[in-house]
Amino acid sequence: MELRQLECFVAVAEELHFGRAAARLRMTQPPLSRQIQMLEQHLGVMLLERHSRSVKLTSAGQRLLRDARHLLDFSARAALAAQRAAHGEAGQLTLGYTAVAAYRLMPALLMRAQTVLPDVTIELREMVSSDLGRQLLAGELDVALTRHVPPHQGLEKRLMEREALVLALPQGSPLSEMESVPLRALHHQPLILYSPGDSRYFHDRIVGAFGLANVAPRYVQRASQTHTLVALVRAGLGYGIVPDSARELHFDGVEFRPIAQKNLYADIYLAWRQQSDNPAVDAFLDRVAERDRVDDSEDGVSLKARPESKLSAA
Repeated sequence: MELRQLECFVAVAEELHFGRAAARLRMTQPPLSRQIQMLEQHLGVMLLERHSRSVKLTSAGQRLLRDARHLLDFSARAALAAQRAAHGEAGQLTLGYTAVAAYRLMPALLMRAQTVLPDVTIELREMVSSDLGRQLLAGELDVALTRHVPPHQGLEKRLMEREALVLALPQGSPLSEMESVPLRALHHQPLILYSPGDSRYFHDRIVGAFGLANVAPRYVQRASQTHTLVALVRAGLGYGIVPDSARELHFDGVEFRPIAQKNLYADIYLAWRQQSDNPAVDAFLDRVAERDRVDDSEDGVSLKARPESKLSAA
């Protein structure tokens, strides 16, 4: 059986008139009759009872009509699904992200993807930035939300968010009386620092800022993850400098204050390989991440101070 033969049969079966069926299919009556004859010859059964003024379905025709409708519908849906997959509107991609990106940015991107690319399945993988870069280059990830993108000609990136680093302090701490805390206020104060291994990005930025300000805090503990660092602050072990999105953790007994220091911020990029054979990646980059959008920004880079509000409004 051919789909064209089934289309002709369904038209005649529904119209019960060759002339009306031919007009519906935008063809003449002789080739329509020929298609029906070829279908009957292939099946070895009569599908239609032809009379001079009427057409009726045989019992075999009645049964075939039901299944033919399903086959034609499935064929149309299969063709549409293939077209959508070719244009990246269906399929699957793997998104890697850092733990901090899950506080605001990653969920906002997922919500937007759910709206504009509902048939694309996104697999999530959380890991540290150093591993994200390696897995992206190895092809294990399609896109990644990361603090650091390896300098590799096969990778591209877009700045998705620039957020201030703020001071996390135990509730009732003397420094909580300040609206904005200068770095010098942390001189010789107990500070919980990010690990120089798994969290090197934050470690280097914070230690570098103290060095430039000639401030020497007393490092009492190190942590790899922001939620661990904030938990240690709540326990009263010391202060911590964390990205502003750490407020989303809502730890009781922890307060946050801005730091009176220029250019103390953390960036997060969306990175991807230049050469990808997954059409869903381009669709995600164009329709979800909006990689070609030009924003008002500093130093020619695109900024999102509160990505969730921009994404939801898009």
